[in-house]
Amino acid sequence: MAHTNGKLAGLDHLRALAIITVLFYHYRMFKHPEWIDDVMGFGWTGVDLFFVLSGYLISSQLFASIAVAKPISLPEFFIKRFFRIIPAYLVVLAIYFLVPAFHEKEALPPLWKFLTFTQNFDFDIKHFGTFSHVWSLCVEEHFYLLFPLALITIVYFNATKRGGAFLSGLLLFGFAARLFTWYTLVAPDAGNDTFGITWYKQIYYPTYNRLDGLLAGVSIAALFTFKPSAKEWITKYGNVTLVLGFIVLTGAWFLCEDQKSFYASIFGFPLVAAGYGLLVVAALSPNCVLYKYNSRFTAWIAKLSFGLYLIHKGVMHVIQPLLAKMNIEPKGNLMFLLCLAGTILAALVLYKTVEEPFLRLRQRILASKFPAIHKGQLSKTLQ
Repeated sequence: MAHTNGKLAGLDHLRALAIITVLFYHYRMFKHPEWIDDVMGFGWTGVDLFFVLSGYLISSQLFASIAVAKPISLPEFFIKRFFRIIPAYLVVLAIYFLVPAFHEKEALPPLWKFLTFTQNFDFDIKHFGTFSHVWSLCVEEHFYLLFPLALITIVYFNATKRGGAFLSGLLLFGFAARLFTWYTLVAPDAGNDTFGITWYKQIYYPTYNRLDGLLAGVSIAALFTFKPSAKEWITKYGNVTLVLGFIVLTGAWFLCEDQKSFYASIFGFPLVAAGYGLLVVAALSPNCVLYKYNSRFTAWIAKLSFGLYLIHKGVMHVIQPLLAKMNIEPKGNLMFLLCLAGTILAALVLYKTVEEPFLRLRQRILASKFPAIHKGQLSKTLQ
């Protein structure tokens, strides 16, 4: 779908940036050009940009109902989430379990962890590194499940005016959780060979330590929905906000140079979330270059981003040895470009054969169950 709306164009640019960053960063696990190591050390934050975008997009829908005193429809919300995520996820999961040649690392975690979206808890990436990147999907699924329920509870008890305090409390909880985890589970392992694995297992992957990006997105949505005068003032300075966002991210880059240090572990995630949050605000500002510039390429990459996210490691793992047999240098730029092209092609096939049909089915279901809202509407792949 071509996006002519500036708001969608701006968010498409950021979604494309997020997935491209993830692809480049994860390509380092295969044979790769040296320059990728030089420029992608901060690439792990691409997933944090996804968190901010998800927090904003999902909570905007929910806040829109609250703003007009309309009850949040959990059936509608979960139908949207289910058909957007689960079909493609299950197809790729089936490929991983049925085609061992698709495994990019040593072994898969147990199937039940994937089916229950609990893979990111007590996750031993050293021994179960295959399809590891869906830890972030687990975080988002927990958000999709719990956040609407929290909002319904807040509305039920007529406590919407305390929403700011609720978000602040969650942010402080994230700090406290990381501090507790650091001192009780991570610091005692310092100096041991297992420190890196412990850090990932206890700090990096668990949902309760990775709330910052989602909360940044939720905060933007709340401010823009319930404080329209503040939104009007803030969005006047879109390009300034964009520059400020890159400045904050530069500071986060230096802070997280040693990603597993105390300060990076405790303060790095919220600083990264703040930087990407500013980019999202800029993308929503009508006078910002991100909002004004409409690109078919970034819209296309954004549309394929979920499929790219799911399938990229397995496809790269399969493609690179095949291309190497054709005398293409494994660490060369041509190999890198061909692996990217193959991954995009695989994501396009996944989108056309799985994602798009189920999005159309989703729209038919929504139109039949909620005709006043969805009759005649097209599927919105960003939702």
